[in-house]
Amino acid sequence: MHTMWKGSISFGLVNIPIKMFAATESKDVRFRYIHKTCNTPVKYKKVCPTCNEEVKEEDIVKGFEYEPGRFVIITNEDLESVKSEVNGKTIEIVDFVKLSEIDPIYFNKTYYLAPQDTVGKAYKLLRKAMDDTEKIAIARITIRNKQSLAALRVLKNVLVMETIFYPDEVRPISQVPGLPEDENVNEGELTIANQLIDQLTAAFDPSKYKDDYREAMLDLINKKIAGQDVQVTKEAPERNVIDLMEALQASLQQAKPQKGKPEKSTAKEKKKKTTGKQTG
Repeated sequence: MHTMWKGSISFGLVNIPIKMFAATESKDVRFRYIHKTCNTPVKYKKVCPTCNEEVKEEDIVKGFEYEPGRFVIITNEDLESVKSEVNGKTIEIVDFVKLSEIDPIYFNKTYYLAPQDTVGKAYKLLRKAMDDTEKIAIARITIRNKQSLAALRVLKNVLVMETIFYPDEVRPISQVPGLPEDENVNEGELTIANQLIDQLTAAFDPSKYKDDYREAMLDLINKKIAGQDVQVTKEAPERNVIDLMEALQASLQQAKPQKGKPEKSTAKEKKKKTTGKQTG
């Protein structure tokens, strides 16, 4: 893996030199825009609409639009002066918290952290202490001139860092339109919904999930490369479900285990069995 950042973890007075690697990668199928006449990739030019001319890279500066059509220019010297106020090579731990206290909406991007030296004594100490206390660390880090909050946690034998959004970067729920008000739920429908969830409950195994769209797209591309005709599959007709109870019952029937496979006990059934053993 490519080392994308080098620095250290600041843990009280302890400094732990680390290297950072991107833990995830995009597998999206990317396309180029092609001129259909000659199959040449299209280029994009930076053009000033006022001067009506192409602008060279050295003539482009950064500007912040503080009012519509009004900008303040930010120079490289301005950016350097701000950078000097922030330590750009340290992951500074500020708090230790429980992972369950952080809602997943805050998580942004994941990185692996490895020790820079081969011994990694301080790295192993922090990893073991966090594992024993079942705590994660909240830290500050600057990557590419952007300061971020981050959460450090232990995953098997590696320290993992997740950049997290600041609270003001997460839009409030009050802005979401059309949310139904709290009201009574039909008990019969709720019972079947709970049974359906129980039927579909399983241990999390990420290997069983796949990107069907990406696989279909790659298959299409490979067939095109091989010069094969591509047949378009007709979409299945949409089923408009009017009755919620009917849909729940059909879903529950579909989710039931096949013959020959042991059925899963519901949480209530398990509780009854346990109670029965204790009283018996």
